[in-house]
Amino acid sequence: MQEIKEIVVEHPLLKIGCTLGEGPVWDAETSTLHFVDIDECKILHYNTVSGEVQVEQLEEKIGCIALRRDGPGLAGATARGFALFEKGDSTLQYLSRPLPEDIQAYTRFNDGGCDSHGRFFAGTMYDQERGIPGQLWMYDPADNSCSIVDPGPFTDSNGLGWSPDEKIFYFTDSIKNVIYAYDYDATTARLTNRRVFVDAIALGFPADSFCDGLCVDMEGGVWSARWGGSEVVRFGPRGDVDLRVKFPSVLNVTSCAFGGPKNDLLYVTTTHCRASKQGIMQERYPDSGHVFVVDLGGRYEGVKRHRFGIDHHQ
Repeated sequence: MQEIKEIVVEHPLLKIGCTLGEGPVWDAETSTLHFVDIDECKILHYNTVSGEVQVEQLEEKIGCIALRRDGPGLAGATARGFALFEKGDSTLQYLSRPLPEDIQAYTRFNDGGCDSHGRFFAGTMYDQERGIPGQLWMYDPADNSCSIVDPGPFTDSNGLGWSPDEKIFYFTDSIKNVIYAYDYDATTARLTNRRVFVDAIALGFPADSFCDGLCVDMEGGVWSARWGGSEVVRFGPRGDVDLRVKFPSVLNVTSCAFGGPKNDLLYVTTTHCRASKQGIMQERYPDSGHVFVVDLGGRYEGVKRHRFGIDHHQ
């Protein structure tokens, strides 16, 4: 049996106090970590060189963000659709609002990311009581189209990403505690052969902790944050656990992203316990809501996140 390594991270990098910190994205050009506080409708920009934090207050929840290749600022998925954000003035410009009006009050877009052609994939949340499923959507800037690429039904759509060669697409179904893998054709953006890559319950993870955001390294390892589990888990290319990064002062670990000059640091977002109606647990997990960084000693390098938008040089 393969030995499972363990890293324990005691102290946060940034005591920022997010209610629902999520969606970290590294910008190598400016040494900035961008992330969101979904419940507070904020986009935050942390300059890792100067230590300065800029906070943009918007009027709508932002589920995820991505760097742009076709202009300044960021792109992302809001509660209702896909949009551009002009950095510094806290405004958004909608590209598409595809959710039907009659379900907008009961679902929203959540996590997402872009492929090598600049297409933006993002999933939605489910509402069990009203029978509204989580679904996987794609916005294609080449023709301004927005479509459902997998209708599910899923529960809470979450972390997604691609293998280093972009031939495998990973997508998280949080409440089912499953990470799916698909075959991916980057030319056509076609997803096929959905199968279970990780079944967390079958692997022995507690039923009260859930797969959340993820990122991928250059060896094909998938790093999955554990909501309610105080950790990030690395799954090898075959779905086996080989590393656990523990955050003993945090309850809900939400997402992770590689960054730093060599793209070998792991930045990790978390949520305040009140976000999960467990505010009483905050005293036990006092760093919940802060941002962490994990120095992996150069052992792993992350797959770089692709930027949103059309590459006019292709």
